[in-house]
Amino acid sequence: MQEETFWDDFNRQKVSYLFIALPLILFFVFQIIPLVASFVLSFTRYDVIHPPHFIGLENYRNILFKDPLFWKAIGNTIIYVAGVVPTGICLALILAVAIDQKIKLKSFFKSIFFLPTVTAIIAVSVIWKWLYAGEKYGLFNYMIMRFGGRPVDWLASPEWTLPSIMIMSIWAGLGYNMVLFLAGLQTIPHTMYEAAEIDGAGFWHKFFYITMPLLKPTIIFVTMMGLIFSFQVFEQVYIMTSGQGGLGGVLNSGLTIVAYLYDQGFQKFNMGYASALAYIVAFCVLMLTVMNNSIVQDSHIEY
Repeated sequence: MQEETFWDDFNRQKVSYLFIALPLILFFVFQIIPLVASFVLSFTRYDVIHPPHFIGLENYRNILFKDPLFWKAIGNTIIYVAGVVPTGICLALILAVAIDQKIKLKSFFKSIFFLPTVTAIIAVSVIWKWLYAGEKYGLFNYMIMRFGGRPVDWLASPEWTLPSIMIMSIWAGLGYNMVLFLAGLQTIPHTMYEAAEIDGAGFWHKFFYITMPLLKPTIIFVTMMGLIFSFQVFEQVYIMTSGQGGLGGVLNSGLTIVAYLYDQGFQKFNMGYASALAYIVAFCVLMLTVMNNSIVQDSHIEY
């Protein structure tokens, strides 16, 4: 009887099952199969031209114990994350609190600050690369020279390559974080601020004793998402350091882990090695995701 019921239901919902099946097939073909294939390739030596040669864990051993450039990329990525995430969050929170006040042209300011978020990161990187250009063409150096300073080799100097990419990334992600904080601020009951004002609390007392504690879940979410996204930074590095001594800039000063993965896989065609790098990156992102879920659950606040 159950089998007949199932087939009767299936016959009535054939079109529905068809619509479900097509996305599943596409997901399986373009997601699951490549993931499995790259995992298998991570245990091989494969240069695209010759057949894969199984070498076991050699790629992982070489990455972790014999590849100084890998650790250089990891170090740059950690510096990038440590600089971009907290700075971007602080600036976005300040903007969100300022815009949430009773000010004129609130929608205008929201749109202006959110505009970089809806702009392709490739286009943003190209524009900022022009802004960082040499003393004759770059706007930043032109302004510095107008005030009597000396031009800076923003993308051609080992000291400034990574900070230059970080500054651009902070600016590009500011609007996204700001909108998330604005959404979090909307969930805070205004009655709490009114009660605090009756008790004589000023702006800073309300900010530190009402806004910050009740924004804790949003702050944690924005922080963890920022960590995950920053750990996978690639487009900025690729666009802004190309032509500056190779991918990553002079002395690999701007090389990040995903950029190093791309260099190994699609420029040097060490596909097995690149696949192993990809799974190391995936493991790090997975750990950050697990950490994000556990912290957000532990920090749940009921109003």
